[in-house]
Amino acid sequence: MNKDEELYMEDIVTVIDDDGVEHLFEEIDRVETEDGNRYVALLPVYDDETEILDDDGEVLILKVIEEDGETYLVQIEDEKEFNEIGNIIEDRLIEKYEAEDTAE
Repeated sequence: MNKDEELYMEDIVTVIDDDGVEHLFEEIDRVETEDGNRYVALLPVYDDETEILDDDGEVLILKVIEEDGETYLVQIEDEKEFNEIGNIIEDRLIEKYEAEDTAE
């Protein structure tokens, strides 16, 4: 693997679902709140072009927890918490992509 591939792969994470199936995601943002909670925003990564076309483009937002020295990504159960973090991530992504459009 060359250096460019290594740099790109740093944003790719593997998530294992409840059935033990591995899924690849690109981490597009991460947020840490004032109370120390951490969250990530992920987009699925596909090998098959058909899957890319069929994807709805929905961002997956998960909470990062540490347990027994291991890091886990879990669904956000609380609707208020999910909406707050979702709004923060949405605002940050809009700002990021507007800045990139302006730079071009």
